[in-house]
Amino acid sequence: MNVKKALSGTRRRTICSITLIGISLVSWNVATAVDDVPKGDHGAATMEYQTKTLERLMPTVDLSRAPAGFDAVVWQAFIPQDNALTRQRVALGRKLYFEKRLSADATVSCATCHDVTRGFTDQLAVSEGIRDQHGRRNAPTTLNVALLQTLFLDGRSPTLEHQAQMPIINPIEMGMPDGQAAVAAIQNDAEYKTAFQRAYGRPVNYEDIGRAIAAFERTLIFVDSPFRRFLAGDERAISPEARQGWVLFNQKARCVSCHPMNTSNPLGTDNRFHNIGVSARHHDFDVLAKQALKALNEDPSEQKLDELALSTDMSELGRFMVTKRRSDIGAFRTSILLNIGITPPYMHDGSIETLWDVMDHYNKGGEANLFLDGGIEPLALTEDQIDQIVAFLFALTDERFAVENRRQFERQRAQARKKRPLRDNDMAFRLKLAFEQ
Repeated sequence: MNVKKALSGTRRRTICSITLIGISLVSWNVATAVDDVPKGDHGAATMEYQTKTLERLMPTVDLSRAPAGFDAVVWQAFIPQDNALTRQRVALGRKLYFEKRLSADATVSCATCHDVTRGFTDQLAVSEGIRDQHGRRNAPTTLNVALLQTLFLDGRSPTLEHQAQMPIINPIEMGMPDGQAAVAAIQNDAEYKTAFQRAYGRPVNYEDIGRAIAAFERTLIFVDSPFRRFLAGDERAISPEARQGWVLFNQKARCVSCHPMNTSNPLGTDNRFHNIGVSARHHDFDVLAKQALKALNEDPSEQKLDELALSTDMSELGRFMVTKRRSDIGAFRTSILLNIGITPPYMHDGSIETLWDVMDHYNKGGEANLFLDGGIEPLALTEDQIDQIVAFLFALTDERFAVENRRQFERQRAQARKKRPLRDNDMAFRLKLAFEQ
């Protein structure tokens, strides 16, 4: 009962007291009032506006060395020998990233779901493709993807080059019937003819479309956060709340188990796959697994896998769709934590709206299922401790997004005040067991 009294007290003191002291606001950063951003197809900012925003974010890119803070040897190891970074390849990929003609109805580009003005995501639960179709997955950010070991939330793509090609031919994303159709859409464009020759010494082709987009995405390095300055020795770079959140992150909250954060691994992901008790809330894992095995035996192509993962209930199976291992049922890749504050909503299906809700999910030990990762257990975090961890998470955003980071903090805080449930505290403190729910 003493625990419950303590909880009620901290609940009254909740989010209202948290501050973002030390998360500086940079006057030149890119954010514009949301209502002032011109919208285009599918609610994304217009490609013209996004392009200008990107120019302000990244006026120059130095391709001669590894980005600051990245080990040069590791950086080079992640760049394929057939796609060395050159100015011509990055420029071509940048143009293709905003090219809507690569979609069947000319309304969708990479930037539609990975919008420069929305943290390089679409800030939707699940993404919208051609003909207003919706998939089953939340769009991960394209920020800092250069060092990911696998791509897509289930790891079904081994490289950025491969990943960049798949949405173009997915029937509910960009909807081209095949790669040649994408080539046909741009191959008569004089600018593209010249750009492909300069970049790769060849005419327009599908493989080089993927290579160029990947080259551009490798330049999207945004790691200059207040927390990075804190790790470098600036104690005042982040607020006292965030500093205590960092302690909890590594200790009681055990976030570091899957989200290592240090100078040699700045991304905040273990690049592994975990069932954290989110997927298959409304479906039976075993039934879905049998359906998936049958479908993939009938058609083992990667196009079929891509289609099933994005447009059917089998999406909930996660990594299992790739490996067919029972231990991977419901497991998804650990997300990058850098810039997490500006990329809501969260989880593979976009089902969790705020970082406070994310912490509530972990605090109660996820949602019980037979394949839940063994490390997912109730955490017994108090309200003050949750606030401190959230303050730390917002300190992971690159300074160039400081205004959007502040906007998201205020928006998520207001949302959490209104909608966060009180009923899970007993689960978090083990006053009630999962089977008693």
